[in-house]
Amino acid sequence: MTQKLKTRSQLARRNLAHAKALWPAQCPKHMLRFLRELTTTFGFSVASGELRIIDGHWYVTHSGLLRLANRRLCNSIRVQPVLQFSDPKIGRWVFKSIVHKSPHSRGFVGFGDADPSNVSPLVRGAEMRIAETRAVNRALRKAYGIGLCSVEELGWLSEPSKSSPVSGAPNGSHNSNASNNGHLRLRDQLCLLIRQYSLDPTLVKAYAADFCGTQTIKDASRDLVESFISHVSSSAKADLDGLICKLNSYAQPVEVKQ
Repeated sequence: MTQKLKTRSQLARRNLAHAKALWPAQCPKHMLRFLRELTTTFGFSVASGELRIIDGHWYVTHSGLLRLANRRLCNSIRVQPVLQFSDPKIGRWVFKSIVHKSPHSRGFVGFGDADPSNVSPLVRGAEMRIAETRAVNRALRKAYGIGLCSVEELGWLSEPSKSSPVSGAPNGSHNSNASNNGHLRLRDQLCLLIRQYSLDPTLVKAYAADFCGTQTIKDASRDLVESFISHVSSSAKADLDGLICKLNSYAQPVEVKQ
């Protein structure tokens, strides 16, 4: 066995152990087999935060892609804003990235966009940096043939944290914001639906609050948010025009000055 294969084999064993410890409920045999393939092919490390499980799927992280580029001796990564599609006044940015694997490479192109509707409230105001990161991630994934989506490309950035019951919640139930590891994944799902069907985020939030019977979606329980997401998904597939009409009913009337 060559030294490289031996090293990858050792890394695979460590990755399997770390994955089982971090996500014990989300590591069936097929997920572990895929993890072993990712390890032997790309050398990603779970302990270093280069891979993550979200909603039963593996995702690669920005740091994992950069380290892969470094291991593969990537020649250059060029990034520039696409100004004709950007609007700094409303926080919308689009970036173009070109990855050159070698000095003579023609380059692999990736685009990334970000605006207040598709970034987490935790990083609101950093849309320019997020758009740049997404562009780099997409270009690197193309350059090295990585089929996994990256965490930063999701509608909401999610960071793992330990969940704990909200004080005062009945029966130890969780508020929708009680667990970053749980609720931010629900936000991912909702944001993806908004982008997929070009829905108005503000109207969706208003509809969600009404559906859940709370003042804002942040006050709703996790079960109610899950039900709302399922409802929006099925409604969009069955009757998108009807869903948009329903959302429009939550639009604030415009006051006409006399």
